[in-house]
Amino acid sequence: MKILNIGSLNLDYVYQVDRFVQPGETRHARTRTVQPGGKGLNQSVALARSGADTWHGGTCGQDSALLLDTLYAAGVHTDWLTPVDAPSGHAIIQVDGAGQNCILLYGGANQCLTMGQVQAMLDRCGQDDIVLLQNETNLVAEIIYAAADRGLRVACNAAPVTDALQAAPLGKLTWLLVNEVEAAQLAGLSEAAPAAAMDVLHMRYPQTAIVMTLGEAGVWYRDAQLELRLPACKVREIVDTTAAGDTFCGYFLQGAAQGLSVCDCLMRAQAASAIAIGRIGAAGSIPAAQEVEAFLKTQPEISDLT
Repeated sequence: MKILNIGSLNLDYVYQVDRFVQPGETRHARTRTVQPGGKGLNQSVALARSGADTWHGGTCGQDSALLLDTLYAAGVHTDWLTPVDAPSGHAIIQVDGAGQNCILLYGGANQCLTMGQVQAMLDRCGQDDIVLLQNETNLVAEIIYAAADRGLRVACNAAPVTDALQAAPLGKLTWLLVNEVEAAQLAGLSEAAPAAAMDVLHMRYPQTAIVMTLGEAGVWYRDAQLELRLPACKVREIVDTTAAGDTFCGYFLQGAAQGLSVCDCLMRAQAASAIAIGRIGAAGSIPAAQEVEAFLKTQPEISDLT
């Protein structure tokens, strides 16, 4: 059983700042680093480090050596990546003193997918396989239709939220993964309101499992039969939240692919995210499965739920 992630690959230009730049303002950054990233790459790394048989599909740019090396080192299969004559996607990321981030994204090669490439990848998938998407590539709606029509389980991490994503067939998803801000945007709310957003999304997509991460408030899961909330893990320090959601997504889907209970999937995903936010960087902050298991033993309020 494999997980096919048709996802983005980005070069992340990360700037450490004391606070985010305001409109019309120029500020000095403390440091600048160039790191492998993109929600697609981060989630593939998380999947592979959690133990999933992970295949990253899509397109890669002219300057993608670092990105491909990162996937390969994590154990991700890259055979289904197609080189294109375009620069890699990239992101400008500010990380402030509290570990929070803001991100400016350029699509680049991530926007060069064709349906021919997509169909070729889906042709190689079995009925037990999972297809994972984010909204950093083109053809998201078309891939959801094509994969769901084949009977495949489809997960989408709805980030960033755009008008095109709002119009996509999200009701065909098996899992919709969002944070509280993305949930509010999808629900058409003017500000984050988790309870109201959950009600709207569940009513709109009743056959789709909604997985909403809530930061310090934990995680909220709801599908047609089950509703479950788990508290957040206790962490010593928040250093960088850049890959927290991607880490959660990878670990959650690996658990689902292995047939773990929803509670176990959420628990392991929460623990992996808690480790990631204590480290600087995106892909480099994602823990291995052994680290997650060891960390859970220090979180009795979470592990006792099972």
